[in-house]
Amino acid sequence: EVQLVDSGGGKVQPGGSLRLSCAASGFTFSDYDMSWVRRAPGKAFEWVSSIRTDGHSTYYLDSVEGRFTISRDNAKNTLFLQMDNLKPEDTALYSCARGWHSTEGSYDYWGQGTQVTVSS
Repeated sequence: EVQLVDSGGGKVQPGGSLRLSCAASGFTFSDYDMSWVRRAPGKAFEWVSSIRTDGHSTYYLDSVEGRFTISRDNAKNTLFLQMDNLKPEDTALYSCARGWHSTEGSYDYWGQGTQVTVSS
């Protein structure tokens, strides 16, 4: 059974940092591209970042480029999102999802989400 468990969210002040983790199981993690997506009240689904199977190629939403870093440890079946210089507009529920950059309906599996709140 495919499972994706998100963790690491919290409340931080603008300019702060968080590291999100996604623990994967039930499938061959290294065979799949992975993504982070987010959802905020009153806003549409947003894709945030994607990483290829081997971790060598990454892709970011323009507004997080240079602030967020996606990475993975295939030996540990874990996906990460390092979030630096956080801004209030980053506030959202963040979830990992199996697959490359895509629309919401294109991802077949999702994590339960971890809340990130950025406020002063």
